[in-house]
Amino acid sequence: MNNKVNEIKVSYTGGVKSTFWAKINRSQDAANLFFENWDKDTIEVHESFKVLLLNNSNKVKGVLQLSQGGITGTLVDVRLLLAAVLKSLSVAIILAHNHPSGALKASEADKQITMKIQNAAKFFDIKLLDHLIITPEGNYFSFADDGIL
Repeated sequence: MNNKVNEIKVSYTGGVKSTFWAKINRSQDAANLFFENWDKDTIEVHESFKVLLLNNSNKVKGVLQLSQGGITGTLVDVRLLLAAVLKSLSVAIILAHNHPSGALKASEADKQITMKIQNAAKFFDIKLLDHLIITPEGNYFSFADDGIL
């Protein structure tokens, strides 16, 4: 019997030097950065879920679009999220998704996925700093500012 396996290589390539990385000091900083990196042609059409990957100084290593869904929801696979966080050697994350309707209220599903991600991240000493809901106008709701996180 001839057993063959693939060799797995994990890598992270950053094109922007860390001295130029944006620093997140408050929820407004994160909301502005997310909104700048959102496709304005689709923000009113369907939900997307994004993640800011941060270093220990809360500097942004990158923005990950984790999923893109339908009009009223998008699928979030916690395993794919954590794979990206671990692969990028990030120590903290900020989540965001948009509400095409413009509603600035966290649904029960929003709260449940946030807690699920927070609990999973704890196993790897990854801090979930916030979860933002972004509207097409650029307004936002912060789970941390509202005391949910």
